[in-house]
Amino acid sequence: MGCSQILILVSILSCFTFMWCLVLAGDFRKDVDIIWGGDKAKILQNGQAITLSLDKTSGSGFQSKDQFLFGKISTDLKLVPGNSAGTVTSYYVASQGAMWDEIDFEFLGNLSGDPYTVHTNVIMQGKGDREQQFRLWFDPTTDFHTYSILWNPKTIIFYVDGTPIRQFKNMKTMNVPYPERQAMRVHSSLWDGDDWATRGGLVKTDWSKAPFTACYKNYEVQDCVGSNVTCGGDGSSSWLKEGIDDSGMKRLKWVQRNFMIYDYCNDPKRFRLGLASECVANDMI
Repeated sequence: MGCSQILILVSILSCFTFMWCLVLAGDFRKDVDIIWGGDKAKILQNGQAITLSLDKTSGSGFQSKDQFLFGKISTDLKLVPGNSAGTVTSYYVASQGAMWDEIDFEFLGNLSGDPYTVHTNVIMQGKGDREQQFRLWFDPTTDFHTYSILWNPKTIIFYVDGTPIRQFKNMKTMNVPYPERQAMRVHSSLWDGDDWATRGGLVKTDWSKAPFTACYKNYEVQDCVGSNVTCGGDGSSSWLKEGIDDSGMKRLKWVQRNFMIYDYCNDPKRFRLGLASECVANDMI
């Protein structure tokens, strides 16, 4: 076994120290395809866990076998520890084609001791520029935390450990576009983004710290395809009508007040021709 293989093995073992995957959610062997990176993506623990690794030659990634129109996806994720500057761990749903839709989490690494940036975006018909960014109220590299995306006909909600951090409502009646016509797949990848990820690209990836490894478990997708139920017909598709209640709205406001570091709706200097239609619509609700 070469030095690089030993480093990858040590990195993977560090992800799962003092952890056993006892919750039988999805099975990565049945639910996803590894689409790039070869053996840098490893399915472990009888399909209950997966690791993605990045070194100077390549990153790695997977995507769900199924695609779906509306759903709720969740996974427990432990991010790259230590000096992760320049690395990007992406976790998102997306359709295909030049006019694609996408709802995404991206976790932007940083120097040791500095916090991760959680970058979120909603892309419709190939047009994004709807970024909101957050810090987290915990260290996401020392343990697993649950990250979820709810996408139903009335709203999109980003959750961290069950706490909503962002909501994008369906406001078609106010001429705001909403992703509702293109089926999507779940995607996740670990890749080198040092031209922009950390302090706008000022801090580069330190390849002497490679391989970088992110770890996943408890992957779950609730959708009409995967659950084999008629959507909304028997109550088991409660995510279809899920929204944010009063308690959740208090938590959302707490996160946005204390941990949001960027909001495209508050950046008129960037959007000199006017803010996005949903920003104006939100002010009118």
